[in-house]
Amino acid sequence: MTITFNATTRTAQGTGASRRLRKAGFLPGVIYGSGDAVMIQMDHNEMYYKLRSEAFHASILTVTLDGKEEAVQLRAFVNHPFRQQVQHLDFQRVDLNKKLHIKVPLHFINADIAPGVKTGGGKISHVMIDVDVSCLSIDLPGHIEVDLSGLELGHSIHLSDLVLPKGVELAAHGSHTAEAVVATVHVPRGAVEAAATAA
Repeated sequence: MTITFNATTRTAQGTGASRRLRKAGFLPGVIYGSGDAVMIQMDHNEMYYKLRSEAFHASILTVTLDGKEEAVQLRAFVNHPFRQQVQHLDFQRVDLNKKLHIKVPLHFINADIAPGVKTGGGKISHVMIDVDVSCLSIDLPGHIEVDLSGLELGHSIHLSDLVLPKGVELAAHGSHTAEAVVATVHVPRGAVEAAATAA
């Protein structure tokens, strides 16, 4: 699925210019990487609803900028502290022939039939909700499934247990090593306290 949006180049810069732009229903932004940075403006309502889609954050996007299409990736966005308003969007150009690093959301399935839940009375704890991957844009998955059907009470699923689509590799760094925990099944705290009280 290709996600597209429209944008036009903006020339006016600065806090005052951005404030006037927002009052007119537009959203300021920037596209950078592999070339000169370009200041852009977009329809606020269009982008507000697109940002609510999980896929918008984890896909290669197509922007039609002044009639010309470019492949970009959402890098950052700023929301108003209390209004339902987006303040700014940052995009990075994407070279479709080079591998990219991007966060992909995790979708957890079969939690209800996991032995640790069904017979052990445990509760699933999601330690991660997304994972860093490296792949070409053509291989980029919309999400990665995490099958919990075999998870026993007190056991965990690690990054190394994930089944990755073809052409996709983990871009593990920092604390996210191959043995980093993705999800675990544990006995709810209330149950432990109740058992201790009964004992």
